[in-house]
Formats: sequence, C-alpha cells, structure tokens
Amino acid sequence: MTERETTRFVAWSQELRRVHRRLREALSVTRASLAEGTPGEAATRELLLYCHGFCAALDAHHQGEDRTLFPAVAAAHPELRPVLRSLEQDHSMIAQLLGGLAAAVGRAAPPEELDRHLEGIAAITENHFRYEERQLLTVLETLELAATPEEVLGPMWS
Repeated sequence: MTERETTRFVAWSQELRRVHRRLREALSVTRASLAEGTPGEAATRELLLYCHGFCAALDAHHQGEDRTLFPAVAAAHPELRPVLRSLEQDHSMIAQLLGGLAAAVGRAAPPEELDRHLEGIAAITENHFRYEERQLLTVLETLELAATPEEVLGPMWS
C-alpha cells in the first residue's frame, strides 16, 4: 500500500486540531518575541523571521483547505457548503491581515503597531479555528480523502 493510499485513512479531525495547535503556538511565540522588546534592528529581524514563517504556514494551511479539503467535504456533505463559503471568506480576510502585518514589519513599524496587527490576527484566527472545529470535526472523522496530510493541511502538519 502506498503512502497516498494509507493517508486516506488518517483521521483528518485529529490532524486539523494538531495543525491549529501548532499555528496558535507559532502566533504566541511571535507575540512573545515582540513583547520582550529586544531593541533596534535585532528585534525587527527576529520578528520578521517569526512572522514570515507563521504567515507562510498559515497561508499554506488555508490554501490546502480551499484547494483540497473543502471540495472533498462539499462533495460528501453538500449541506455544509454555506459553512465552507464562510470559512473561505475568513481565509481571504486573514490573508489581508497577514499582508498588513508583513508590510508593517517590512517598514519597521513601532512595536505597538506590530502588536495591534498580531492581536487582530490572533482574534480572527482563533475565532476561525474554533468555528471550523465546531462545524467540521465530526465530518472529518469519517472523511476519506486520497491526499497527503501536508497537501491538505500545509507544512505545519509534519
């Protein structure tokens, strides 16, 4: 049996929870780094690295859901299409917030401004994760999806 065939039996609900936990932790580390207040260029470089990694991971996670997971859920559970549309709208909003954060980091915005960006991202992301988990976890426990977890959930899976 190939890895692709094996992973179709992965409990997608457990994997989604795991990815959400890792993304929450990455955001927490990013905010803690900013709160430590390392002065000058070192703080900006450090925050840029954290943000780049976090932003890329979150974006890849959402792209995998939009491209692979949500179409599979919609095919198996058409009644969830309104939920999936709402989650996709969240993905778009979060992408815009991440773009604002990246721009602020790129121009070395003051720590207070960076924290406002991170706070907004944290609030929207947490709300999104909770809604997604409430609406989809039960469905994901029975979903048979012929894809690797990384394709579906992004690089934070492994």
